[in-house]
Amino acid sequence: MTLLSRVFGLIRDITLATVFGVSGGTDAFLIAFKIPNFMRRLFAEGAFSQAFVPVFSEYRETRSPEALHDLIDHVAGTLGSILLLITALGSLAAPLLVYLFAPGFWDEPERFDLTADMLHITFPYLFFIALVAFAGGILNSYNKFALPAFTPVILNLCLISAALWLAPYFDEPLMALAWGVAVAGLLQLLIQFPALLKLGLVPVPRFKRAHEGVRKILRLMLPAVIGSSVAQINLLLDTIIASFLAIGSVTWLYYSDRMLEFPLGILGIAIATVILPALSRHHANESSDHFNHTLDWAMKLVMLVAIPACVGLLLLAGPILATLFQHGGFDTTDTYMASLSLMAYMLGLPAFILIKVLAPGYYSRQDTKTPVKIAIKAMVSNMVLNVAFVVPMVMLQYEAPHVGLALATTCSAYINAILLYRGLRQADVYRPLQGWAKLSLQILLACSGMGVYLVMMTPALETWSELGILGRAAQLAMIIGIAAAIYFSILLLSGVRPGQLRQKHS
Repeated sequence: MTLLSRVFGLIRDITLATVFGVSGGTDAFLIAFKIPNFMRRLFAEGAFSQAFVPVFSEYRETRSPEALHDLIDHVAGTLGSILLLITALGSLAAPLLVYLFAPGFWDEPERFDLTADMLHITFPYLFFIALVAFAGGILNSYNKFALPAFTPVILNLCLISAALWLAPYFDEPLMALAWGVAVAGLLQLLIQFPALLKLGLVPVPRFKRAHEGVRKILRLMLPAVIGSSVAQINLLLDTIIASFLAIGSVTWLYYSDRMLEFPLGILGIAIATVILPALSRHHANESSDHFNHTLDWAMKLVMLVAIPACVGLLLLAGPILATLFQHGGFDTTDTYMASLSLMAYMLGLPAFILIKVLAPGYYSRQDTKTPVKIAIKAMVSNMVLNVAFVVPMVMLQYEAPHVGLALATTCSAYINAILLYRGLRQADVYRPLQGWAKLSLQILLACSGMGVYLVMMTPALETWSELGILGRAAQLAMIIGIAAAIYFSILLLSGVRPGQLRQKHS
């Protein structure tokens, strides 16, 4: 279901690139969408989920069904009240938020006003989608992952529909996308209710400030707001700086980031979503061996796919972007500029995925303080590196200074991942099991063979752009198919078997 969601996300981005291209208007929409989306990452799939699921799992394992339902009711009441307040304040303060997140727009009143107008419409998305994450946390704790993973498809369908059919009815066609975001939030929430009703866990909002479970969740959430979303904070810092660069920089970084999110979502976020309830149960039951096995299994699985994904997307950045987006309003210059930042992001793909897998090792034990300290170090590093990379590029008049932002984000991701890993080892929470050295060598050998093939067989970007859409798609599919076959064949020949990566502890 996560794969299906990402595929529809790509179709959405292809549609937006074709219909609207790259302009100041698309920059405006992406900022208006990114601000509530950023807060969604903080309050929904970030801090809230990682604080709620461990406490919910603890109640489910150690308390009565009545106490569990009481927790759900009070969390719904408290979360709903907080979200209503934040949504109201955010909508009223839309111009201020635009100034904070995209100060470079201030000198362009038309783009600034368009962004603020869109933000008035998109901000309520936060209210609905955070409640969707609440419902998803309940379902995931009962090992029901399909519906929460499918839910983002609705957002993609709403934006595709808005771009193709609703946009012509607006004086400013891009405004249709803002309404598509708002409607999608409501629909995503409504489809959760049948599944919750089947479990008998539909919440009846109640508010009690002194509720023990709610206070515990809020206490865990506060530091997790920073710790779980460092990558998103880094991306927003990039956006702020990019708003001062050439028109189109925000959009080039957006499409690069979307390509990064594809493998990150399919594997990193999906695996993290699955292991958080399992790790929380193991911790509640004091099963340290099962906890260690689950974390080790997740890390081996993601490395098996993250490394080749990194190599493949790095070497095929231009051809992939040209095939997916270079038609309609997205031209060859946009493909080239976006490919440069995509390559910079791809260097950090293993680190981005590891962060998603290592963080549950802390949150499942209700430790949110350690990731916060690590997140702060990574964020400070990102801010310093942003300046260190971008300023010299601008002074030397490099054609694509936005690449420096992607490189800084990549470096800070490695700092974050390394410190998370070191913390788990020092606390003796994670102990690498046998097989790491051999598996690492097998992955390196397979990636080398695949990489040599890609370097030799991939046409230059100029040649690629001369092909038609169908020609690009056919050739890209063939190259990726053969590269994947080479990678997995070398893995099999070197002794890797699917059974080795089967999770034995759920």
